[in-house]
This record gives sequence, C-alpha cells and structure tokens, in this order.
Amino acid sequence: MKQEAIQLRIIDALSDVAESDWNPLLASDSGPFLKYAFLNALEKTGCVGGNTGWQVAHLIVEDSNSRLLGAMPLYLKQHSYGEFVFDWAWAQAYEQNGMPYYPKALSAIPFTPVRGPRLLVSPHADKGVIQEILVSGLKTLVTQNGLSSAHVLFPENDELGVLKQQGFMLRDSVQFHWHNEGYQNFEQYLANLTMKRRKNIRRERAAVESHQISYRHIPGEIAVASDWNFFYRCYENTYIEHRSSPYLTEDCIQLLGSSMPENFHLIIATQNERPIASSLLVVDKPNATAYGRYWGAIEHIPCLHFELAYYQAIEYCIKEGIQVFEGGAQGEHKMARGFIPTTLQSAHWIEDAGFANAVKRFLDREHEGMAAYVDELEQHIPLKSSKVLS
Repeated sequence: MKQEAIQLRIIDALSDVAESDWNPLLASDSGPFLKYAFLNALEKTGCVGGNTGWQVAHLIVEDSNSRLLGAMPLYLKQHSYGEFVFDWAWAQAYEQNGMPYYPKALSAIPFTPVRGPRLLVSPHADKGVIQEILVSGLKTLVTQNGLSSAHVLFPENDELGVLKQQGFMLRDSVQFHWHNEGYQNFEQYLANLTMKRRKNIRRERAAVESHQISYRHIPGEIAVASDWNFFYRCYENTYIEHRSSPYLTEDCIQLLGSSMPENFHLIIATQNERPIASSLLVVDKPNATAYGRYWGAIEHIPCLHFELAYYQAIEYCIKEGIQVFEGGAQGEHKMARGFIPTTLQSAHWIEDAGFANAVKRFLDREHEGMAAYVDELEQHIPLKSSKVLS
C-alpha cells in the first residue's frame, strides 16, 4: 500500500460513510460505544451537532478507490461538558490571557467515560501508517483552523504510545470498577468484603426492602417503547433535580433501544406494581463487560440508588458471568460497594508552546498527586483480596 494513494478528509456526519464500512474498523474488543448505531443515534437525534457545542468532524482515511482504511471519532467542542476529563482551569487560563480556548478538537465518545480505541484501522491496512496519518491529521486540523488544542480521551493503552510520540501529553484519571472473582451468588460476593462493608450493604438493602420494592430485569431485546419511555422519565428527572438538562433525548434512547438492543439491559424498580425508578446497563457480553450508565427515580426511597444502580447490577453480572462492571467516572462511594480504583489515561496536545509547557508542568505535578491518591485509596479497598488495576 502506497502512502501517496491515501487521503485524509473530514466528514460532518457519520452517515456520510456506510455502516458496513465503519463497523469492520472495530476490533472484537472495541465495545459497543464505537458502533455505528451508537454514534449515529447521537447525531441523528440531535444529541450532538447543531447548537449542542459538539460539532461533528470525524476524520477518515481512504485509499484511491474511496475504501475506508481508518477513522477517528472527532468533535469540535465549544465547551467542556460531557467529557469527564476536566480542563475548565485550562480554559480559564486561556481567557485570562486574552486567548480563546474554544473551539477545541476532541476525540471521545460523547457523554461516555469509557476506554476504547480512538484510532480505528481496517484489518486490511497498515496499522502504524494509518494511526500516524490520523494523529498528524488531527494536529494539522488544530493548527490550520486556529484551534487551541486536541484531546483524545480514554484511548487504548497501545494508542497512548502513538500519541505520545507525536507530542501529546498524558493525563491520569481514576475510575472505580467491580471485578467478578468467580462469584456464584451475591452472598458469596458479600463474603469477600470486610465485615463493616458487608453489614452496611445488608443494612442498605434491608432499608429498601422495607418499602416493598420489587425489580424487573428487562433485556434490551424484549424491552418495549413504554419501558424506554419510563426509563427516560427517570433519567430526565435526575438532571432536573440537579437543575441541569439531560444530554440524551428520548428519541435517542428509543433509537438506541431498537437499533442495538443486544447491548442494553434495563432494571425497573416497582412499588405496589407501580414503576418508580430505573437504571440502564450497557452490556458487552462477548467481552464480559457491563457499564453502568444512567439511573433515575420519580419517587424518593432511601438507598434505592445503591440497590438499583449497584446491587441489582452486580447480581445481574454474577448471573450472566460478566467479569467487569464499570461504574463510570468518579465516585469514591463506589469503593464501599466493592469497586476498586482503576487508572486510565487521556492524551492532550496544546498548540501554543507557552501554554503547552505550563500544562506539562501541571500534568507532572498532577501525576504525582494522582499516584499518591491511588495509593491512599488502595489502603481502603474493602475486599479481602484485591488489587489496583491500570
């Protein structure tokens, strides 16, 4: 394959390429969030694009016959919402120096703090060549369009080396993941916790049980429109209670439920046969991984959040043989429920040399502080046998 026969271009809608061309770029362990159906649903229902501050600008690499060889999910951002890697202080520093920080280039899955490939390459192409073209193209896009920076959030570990070679700086994040140690049931999982945590979980579950709550586990394949409608009411209410607006629309939830049902699992809590709360898991059964994404309630029951978002989800994972349950960004309270800290990294390229040096000094200090933070967390893991993963 001759490099001069390859062209890089930007598309402003995923629908500019065919699903049958996009999905073959994904390895078997790429997960559900990079599927054409997922990213396209966000665009088609207006969750990104338009006036959302997420301008679609995916990078694609093609050969002379317009065959797709590689791609990078990419957005031009007018803010830093929905990213889970916080750079508000960087934006403020730019503003204080009379320079615009936005728009910036962002390669990430919108609203989804999950590790996965960001430099997608066809199995029929030279991986090293395509990855280099994508990263170089990203930097060129920043420079030629007067953007402040480029950010690649939660890429795979092997992609971090490629990005670092091209001048990207790495930044640590900590998430909390639950790991299945071959548990046969929830009681066996509890037995692996310290006595204090075990008693606390039993107390929380008993508090919910006293309200006569029952649960419906609904695989995405059999969920109907009314199930998704109720879930959305709960999801939307969570944002309303925090005086915010939901990232996803009900049309998006309904479309995702119909276009990739095999990747979703709903849990609905009922009281006296009336639904009052719901949580949503995104499931990657081939890779034995589940992701806790959203939860919400239309009626307040103490400890119901823990039951629905964690304990019912863990019971599901044990039953289905799921090995890893990712609880999402932040939340030290998850450790009390048996989740352990996991370090992920993101990559950042700052166009202005002066700011790049300042950010590098900040990241060096932050890296040391994050390492100390993880060491401290490790001392409080409530499992009898556990380890910190990276």
